[in-house]
Amino acid sequence: MNQTRYVVASLATLALAVAGSLVVEAQRRGARRGGRNSGQQSLSEPFRGVAANNKIQDGLFKIESTGVTTKPVVDAAKAFLAGISAEQRERTTFNVDDIEWRSWDNRHFYKRKGVGFDEMDAKQRSLAFGMLQASLSAKGLKLSKDIMKLNGTLAELANNFDEYGEWLYWITVMGEPSTTEPWGWQIDGHHLIINYFVLGDQVVMSPVFIGSEPVHATSGRFKGTIVMQEQQDTGEAFMRSLSQEQQAKATLTRIKDQNNAVAQAYKDNINLDYAGIRASELSDAQQQALLTLVHTFVGTMAEGHAQIKMKEVEQNLDQTYFAWVGGIGTNSVFYYRIHSPVILIEFDHERRVAPFRSATPTRDHIHAVIRTPNGNDYGKDLLRQHVQRHHSHDGHTHAPQGK
Repeated sequence: MNQTRYVVASLATLALAVAGSLVVEAQRRGARRGGRNSGQQSLSEPFRGVAANNKIQDGLFKIESTGVTTKPVVDAAKAFLAGISAEQRERTTFNVDDIEWRSWDNRHFYKRKGVGFDEMDAKQRSLAFGMLQASLSAKGLKLSKDIMKLNGTLAELANNFDEYGEWLYWITVMGEPSTTEPWGWQIDGHHLIINYFVLGDQVVMSPVFIGSEPVHATSGRFKGTIVMQEQQDTGEAFMRSLSQEQQAKATLTRIKDQNNAVAQAYKDNINLDYAGIRASELSDAQQQALLTLVHTFVGTMAEGHAQIKMKEVEQNLDQTYFAWVGGIGTNSVFYYRIHSPVILIEFDHERRVAPFRSATPTRDHIHAVIRTPNGNDYGKDLLRQHVQRHHSHDGHTHAPQGK
């Protein structure tokens, strides 16, 4: 009898692994269209947003007052623009609906626009960081700076200071900084991309791409710098806290032999169906633990706007799914996804790329992405509503469709 149960359990485990592998591969095929040349193809498509079941859910995002001022961000952006030269300002500023929003890339396949930290003097760098400081929490600012430092560590390890480096990051500003009209800013570089849209006192901070290789500097100028451990450890602890039955439901596959993130650069219009375990199936304590995990990402925003975003996430908690790829043993590599109508988070242990390439994923190379599904990445849905309400006939602001 015990042997029969063992065989049945083994077959069930195998079936789970096979089924999960099929799900993961199907999502990879659907989301990862093309490679190096996929950027222009993606940018030529009208913006739709991340969808589930190939359908955008309407009515999720509304223009409304949050009661959290954006004036410090506006003032900091104006100071930054005033502090760079006229020539730099010319190549740093774009229309609020410009395609430049969508042209970010963690890799170096796209010629980055804007003004680079590498060409800024000390005062200009201070003003650029001042804009980030006004927009982000202390934790978010430190994470951004540490990612930049670790890119410097990567340059040292790879002996490649042309492709990697602490200051190889670029700032662009879309629209004119304002407390009433839509605008935003972007930082674009290796392992750090933040898109920050502002409309009145509303903020949409997505897509965000954060990560590093290595994640811990054990030598060199930035020795001791370490990132992404909170997101890694909190995700792992949450998965371990689930019952065996819940873990089985959350797990897409226990096989983690490749990169699994699907919502990175040029994936604005992917279709990604819900998968894993639904938050409505969790206990109250487990739901709170899931929200704590979400906050490790959302908490990189300035506190007031992070609270607004977390309320939005909580309102959609019953429609939130948690999915897992990989093991839960000591030092296991894994991928997890948190997916709801209003937020998509991916955390992924990736293969090493430089300078020590690896065939399998490692904890020393991490990618994470935060998106706003259903058409509000880059604040596009709020911008669309604003245009329809205020500018549909004056010709000053162009509707964002196709941008």
